[in-house]
Amino acid sequence: MICEFDELSFLLGQTFSARNWTLATAESCTGGLLAGAVTAVPGSSAWFERGFVTYSNESKMELLGVTPATLARHGAVSEETAREMADGAIMHSHADVAIAITGIAGPDGGSAAKPVGTVWLAWRRRCGNGGAQILCFSGNRETVRRDAVTVALERLIALAKTDLDLP
Repeated sequence: MICEFDELSFLLGQTFSARNWTLATAESCTGGLLAGAVTAVPGSSAWFERGFVTYSNESKMELLGVTPATLARHGAVSEETAREMADGAIMHSHADVAIAITGIAGPDGGSAAKPVGTVWLAWRRRCGNGGAQILCFSGNRETVRRDAVTVALERLIALAKTDLDLP
């Protein structure tokens, strides 16, 4: 079976290779799905440096340096946490670019303020600024996770193609 992410992952590999960039991922709600998508591409070891699956708050703190204060004040699904995850992935890797994904895939865990399908992406360049974006997906758990990975791949490709920080 061909992975639905193969085309995007292949294009990501081409664009990162052209820039001589390497990637680190920090994933929560996607549970390594993004890292799995990029490592499904032959030759990805040339541009994929490492991935962190930090599903629990404790792992976000221990592996990525997300602060307890950020988690207490803003929660695991927030711009602040996503940015700290991306920063931590850069600090704890040799990658040139890191992307973080944190969200609520469902079916439980949502609230009025953060409904199921709420996902935050954040990215960071080692030698540059970063950015963050909130996404709101509908559908079941699998759909939310797959949509989040699709958008993450698209954002990384755009970043590599433009060599600019995304809005």
